[in-house]
Amino acid sequence: MKVKDVSPQRYQQFGQFLEQQCGIVLGDNKQYLVRSRLSPLLYQYEYNAIDDLIAATIANSNRALLQSVIDAMTTNETLWFRDSYPFDMLKQSLLPSLATKNKRIRIWSAACSSGQEPYSIAMSVLEYQRQKPGAFAQGVEIVATDLSANMLSRCESGLYDELSLARGLSAARREQFFTPHSSGQMQVIAPVRRMVSFRSLNLLHSYAGQGRLDIVFCRNVLIYFAPEIKQRILQQIAAQLQPGGILFLGASESIGAASELFTMEKCPPGLYYQRKS
Repeated sequence: MKVKDVSPQRYQQFGQFLEQQCGIVLGDNKQYLVRSRLSPLLYQYEYNAIDDLIAATIANSNRALLQSVIDAMTTNETLWFRDSYPFDMLKQSLLPSLATKNKRIRIWSAACSSGQEPYSIAMSVLEYQRQKPGAFAQGVEIVATDLSANMLSRCESGLYDELSLARGLSAARREQFFTPHSSGQMQVIAPVRRMVSFRSLNLLHSYAGQGRLDIVFCRNVLIYFAPEIKQRILQQIAAQLQPGGILFLGASESIGAASELFTMEKCPPGLYYQRKS
């Protein structure tokens, strides 16, 4: 079956709907993205055209369809130890500083996608603890959140195929932190999985349930939001961070109008933001 392009009217309606549901701004001329992401759902839900599928989604007559559409439009590719410097900074300066506080440490990985980021954070913590036995005796908790329920379920299993493992993971870390699984995939080892808890969270909603945080990774997600939504997200993150807490954004992202809440700290080749006291 040849899939027709989404009509201008439906594209506009869908863009408004998607922004209301999860804050994502499609912008102009992204019909190709909607088509590529939603085309596989035509067969699953027995629609003949993307316009019809969008109409049914907006009507909210099928909750499973709504969740599938949101999953399709919000799921992004990621990789292990992305950009490397945030994880280097963890081990070189942030974790040593936090280790002196003799308390339980809490780290949030927002919009965790397929789980590589929170698991990379956990691996970095374990590598530091092996260098410094006794560090973080009260534990390190990594909370990972995403909008996609389907993706969270996959993350919790800790199972990854060969293609996923090839994206940013060294041979040494693969051998150290993964074990073969009966499915034919490789599974993140239990000590790493135990450190991470996965939860569903829409970044447009309240973060109060996240509790107080020492470090937040909110990387490569703000680029999808309108400026006023970005501002609100950053304000909510600042409210949950401990004074002096750390925020990592993506390489192409900045805090913009939220600069009164954070101090920028350069750590070449990257940077992070520290919440003002």
